[in-house]
Parts: sequence; structure tokens; C-alpha cells
Amino acid sequence: MSNADLLKELRIERHQREDHGGGGPARWPWIAGAALLLLALLAAGAWWLSGQRPLEVRTAVAVSPAKDAGAGAVLQATGYVTARRQATVSAQITGTLTEVLIEEGDRVKAGQVLARLEDSAYRANLDAAKASARAAQAQVVQLQAQLAQARADARREDALVARGLVSRQAAEQARTAVASYAAQLEAQRRAAEAAQAQVAQAQVNFDYTVVRAPFDGVVTDKAAQVGEIVSPLSAGGGFTRTGVGTIVDMDSLEVDVDVNEAYIGRVKPDMPAEAVLDAYPDWKIPAHVIAIVPAADRGKATVKVRVALERKDARIVPDMGVRVSFLEQKLDAAAAQAPAGALVPAAAIARRDGHGVVFVVEGERVRQRAVQPVDFGEMKRLPTGVNPGDSVVLDPPAELRDGSAVRVAQPKAQ
Repeated sequence: MSNADLLKELRIERHQREDHGGGGPARWPWIAGAALLLLALLAAGAWWLSGQRPLEVRTAVAVSPAKDAGAGAVLQATGYVTARRQATVSAQITGTLTEVLIEEGDRVKAGQVLARLEDSAYRANLDAAKASARAAQAQVVQLQAQLAQARADARREDALVARGLVSRQAAEQARTAVASYAAQLEAQRRAAEAAQAQVAQAQVNFDYTVVRAPFDGVVTDKAAQVGEIVSPLSAGGGFTRTGVGTIVDMDSLEVDVDVNEAYIGRVKPDMPAEAVLDAYPDWKIPAHVIAIVPAADRGKATVKVRVALERKDARIVPDMGVRVSFLEQKLDAAAAQAPAGALVPAAAIARRDGHGVVFVVEGERVRQRAVQPVDFGEMKRLPTGVNPGDSVVLDPPAELRDGSAVRVAQPKAQ
């Protein structure tokens, strides 16, 4: 057989290739389906990953729509809360404390016992004075009896002299004895009064061992402890206290402000004012001017003005910083009351499903809250849904939704 015949035998005809491995073309739909499924899974994974990746957002802090304290004010000044009635209570004698019955923050009544001193020596002096007074009074009684007897004797002697039974000298001696006993009785009565005065003095000194509250108030400072020596006069050294504690009458609180002397002419007695404590900047306290102190501070070029607070509250305590606005006219309660809700920039309002919403940042995610904004100058007031101090997203992107993870963008350096 020639080489050409051999090559012809090795060639595969077309019908033989199509018949070999029958059903091959049926695998192509499966391959295409698998490829589509893979693409779908990749798209879903990309979508899921994009949803978990934090969105970078800008935020702003919601603020309170409190009425501006400076509205209608002709002048503003700063000062401090002061108490017109306060006292550092001390003993009137030097002694060692055996009891201290107060703590900071306690409310006390006038006459209430605050502390006690060692009183054994004063008690002994009082007992001795009382004994002396009793002895002096007993001698008064004795002399009263002797005087009564002398007067009886004198009457009998006078009767006998009239009958001529005794001499006139005996009658004169009896009358002299009456005068003598009367003089002794008067002297003893004065001595008894002196002894009683000693008792009163000893009682006063004994009472000084008990320290009492001079008026109703609140204890703001406890200055001494049991075992320490207290004295009304500074004795020097670190072991002698000059006071037991400080009491403040909270009903006497007022505000002292320093007004620049260039503007003191704008302030008048009884002028309405509004006070704002540094600790509570959203709380407006009605006030009025009590008096302008007729003295200036040469160093600061200011004049002190006393301002009365028309509303008392437990939150007001001495030495708090305060800002006072002197007003042209007194604000009524409706005008002074701040509107409810919170203020946010207009850029924080977004539309979702035809409703106004804001996104509040809570940790690393946001929460969608439905709101009904009201125009408030350049801001939007939200009566509900947002509280002052909440952080809200500005210009919320379209893909932002409730529960989305966010990252707050850092402000760019200028």
C-alpha cells in the first residue's frame, strides 16, 4: 500500500467527527448559565460591600431655639451671685469641740445646735455660783428672822420703860439692835443679788459652749472637726479654728455686676433685667436693679450694681458666674419663653418618600427621623424628633438610609 493510501486511512471524515462524542453541543447552555450566576453573585457581593462601607458625611450640632438674651437689652454685664446674709459661725469662747452636728448642704433653723465645746469647767463654775447664791439667800433669811426678833424685843422694852420697870438705856439698846439687824439684812440682800449675778454670768459662759445657728439657712462649709480648738480670735498656728462652719440664707441671694463707668448712665434703679447663669445658659431668670452702689473701682473703671433675682431656685448658689442684660422694658412670660424643639441648618433636611427627614448620628451609624421643619430665620426649627445637642448629617446623600454606617468628615485646615 502506498503512502498516499496510508494517509487517506488516517483522515477523519466530517460525519465521523460529528458522531463522536454525541451531545457535545448541549453543554453550552450550562456553561452560559454558570457564567451568568457567577456574574450575579459578584454583583451582589459588590452591592453588599458597598452597603457596609461607611459613607463619609458632614455633620452639624442641633442647638436650642432659646430666645436671645440680648434682645431688647440696652446693656450687658457680667458678675457673680452673692448672698446678702451669710455668716461664719464660731464659738464666743475658746474651747475644744466635742460635737459637730452639721455637714455641707444641711438646712438649719435659727437657734439649732451646730456644735458643742468641752464644758466641764464651765459647768463646775456654774454649779459653784449657784451654791454661793443659795448660801447668800440663806443668810438673808437668817437676818430677816433676827431682825424680827429684835423688833419684838424693842417693843417689849418700850412697854417696860413706859411702866417704869426698866431704864431708858435698855430701850435704846433694843432699838439700836433693830437698826443694826436691818442694815445687815440690806447688805446681805445686796450680797445675794451679787451672787445671783455671778450665777447669770456663769450660765452665759456655760451657754457659750453650745454653738447655735443665728438664722435659717444652708451650711455651705464645715470648717472644724471634733477635737479641734476653736476661738473667736485667731490664735495663730494650724490647730486653732476661728469658725465651725458657714451658713448662707439662700433667700438673700442676689447678683453683683460690674458695669463700665462709661455706660453706668444707662442703668437706673428698678430697671428690668434678665439674668443668665453660666451653668445654665438656656435658663432666663427675671430680675431687676436694686441699687447702683455710689462708689467706683479706680483700677477697673467700673461701678457695682446690685440686681435682685425675681425667681428663687435651688440651682442658684453663691459665687456662680452670671450674665445680666439690662432691658428697656420687662419681658412678659410668653415673650421670654423659648420655643420648643431644636434648630438645625436647612441643609440637614432631606426628602424620603415625600416626607421631611433628618439623619441623626448615633455612634457609627445614622438613624432616620421624620420631622416637620418650621422656618426660624436662616435655620429650621424641628418641634419634635431632634433634641438640642444631637449631631445631624448635612446634605444627606441619596444612598444614605436608616442604619447606614457613616464616617464623619474632618474639617479641612485653613
